[in-house]
Amino acid sequence: MSWGTELWDQFDNLEKHTQWGIDVLEKYIKFVKERTEIELSYAKQLRNLSKKYQPKKNSKEEEEYRYTSTKAFLATLNEMNDYAGQHEVISENMTSLITGELTRYVQELKQERKSHFHDGRKAQQHIETCWKQLEASKRRFERDCKEADRAQQYFEKMDADINVTKADVEKARQQAQLRHQMAEDSKAEYCSTLQKFNSEQHDHYYTHIPNIFQKIQEMEERRIVRIGESMKTFADVDRQVIPIIGKCLDEITKAAESIDHKNDSQMVIEAFKSGFEPPGDVDFEDFTQPMKRTVSESSLSNSRGDGKSEPKFGGKSKGKLWPFIKKNKGAGPEDFSNLPPEQRRKKLQQKVDELNKDIQKEMDQRDALTKMKDVYIKNPQMGDPASVDHRLAELGQNIEKLRLEVQKFEGWLAEVEGRLPMRTEQARRQSGLYEAQNTSAVNSCAQDRESPDGSYTEEQSQETEMKVPATDFDDEFDDEEPLPTIGTCKALYTFEGQNEGTISVAEGEMLYVIEEDKGDGWTRIRRNEDEEGYVPTSYVEVYLDKNAKDVYKSLQKISE
Repeated sequence: MSWGTELWDQFDNLEKHTQWGIDVLEKYIKFVKERTEIELSYAKQLRNLSKKYQPKKNSKEEEEYRYTSTKAFLATLNEMNDYAGQHEVISENMTSLITGELTRYVQELKQERKSHFHDGRKAQQHIETCWKQLEASKRRFERDCKEADRAQQYFEKMDADINVTKADVEKARQQAQLRHQMAEDSKAEYCSTLQKFNSEQHDHYYTHIPNIFQKIQEMEERRIVRIGESMKTFADVDRQVIPIIGKCLDEITKAAESIDHKNDSQMVIEAFKSGFEPPGDVDFEDFTQPMKRTVSESSLSNSRGDGKSEPKFGGKSKGKLWPFIKKNKGAGPEDFSNLPPEQRRKKLQQKVDELNKDIQKEMDQRDALTKMKDVYIKNPQMGDPASVDHRLAELGQNIEKLRLEVQKFEGWLAEVEGRLPMRTEQARRQSGLYEAQNTSAVNSCAQDRESPDGSYTEEQSQETEMKVPATDFDDEFDDEEPLPTIGTCKALYTFEGQNEGTISVAEGEMLYVIEEDKGDGWTRIRRNEDEEGYVPTSYVEVYLDKNAKDVYKSLQKISE
């Protein structure tokens, strides 16, 4: 079983395998190094633990260690200190016998591997050079043979032609002989090169490569043996300290067995015994004559006193109305349909903004290349104008793709904006619902906020938390005056207001603005005194009247 004969054509795989072997060895070194660090850390923690519970000198605590149980505990602390020392020995031995030795061996192994594969590549390059020489000789021989055939055919043609002079025929004959001689020389050279190549190839595959691969095999086998010996050393280092650790544990067991509860009890007696006799019986003292209250009164007062019950506090504390929020994990669909409407709108708007930024970046690059092309056209010595055409076409395709993506996401955005409810109106209508909910409704609030894919979302939970108990303050606005106009707007797109609180608009229609977008993506508008509602802010172009806007803000502050 030899790599030189069995794996003669696996040079690249052997190179990868030996590198993998070195990586395994380095990984094992790292493992042992981390084990030594753990041992040192463990020993340090054990020593600190033992020191922490040692009795302080010249203190009351030191006097308590005269009992057999505390003496056993003190012995346990001392043995744990010695136990920690053995883990330090493990760390030191592993560092010196395994980590240090293997690190040096890895460096030697890398150098040896580099040398062997260098020889292998050199042998491969030599055989490839011989093959190229053989191919060149073969092509030359083939070319000379063809030229000799053509020269012979030309001579025969000239010789058969009666109109050709003898001088021309003789010249053609000499040329044919010359070409024939060149073909013979090329043949001899080709035969010699072929024999040389076959000899080199035989030596390459049966001598040079087997020798190199045999050395690589021996190197790899030494590495395997070395890592096995290191693993054995790894176990032996632990095994060497086991007897000492066993003695520590035996001492702890011996200390535990030395505890004498009777002796400790006697020591308590000796420590705290006063020597006095217990007191005798107490004499009876009669206080019947001076008493002014009756037995019934006494009983009544006692019964009243006994009947008092302390107020009970506690009970079941109200659980949090805020459920645990489950975050959506994993990648969702492209149109973010797994999210609630408001979160979906934000995600889609964010995606549209990102795509627009990408479009702008591509357009900037296109403009820069266009300017560069103009410079090349005006000054040809600076560059070829055609060299940027391919990149310009590529940028144009990218911009078109990005625009299609923007249209797709804007379509989804328009769809979700058309379905979004009016949170401002809903808050007013639902302001009295929170207090009316019973316990079962509170317990089921998590289901009410559950998104279509079964996951809770943070925004919906926040909206639930912001609901407040109903007050009479809300009723004061049932008959409030119509809001003043703060500007005008022009509908950029047609919007079908199908949800409650929305209003339909036609493209190009001019309307009045009565409430600005408060960050939810909706603007409140009015067509006439009877028709008003909300439309998506992105569907209209707003022209605010500055004075009216200031008055509107002042009214808002007063109402707040």
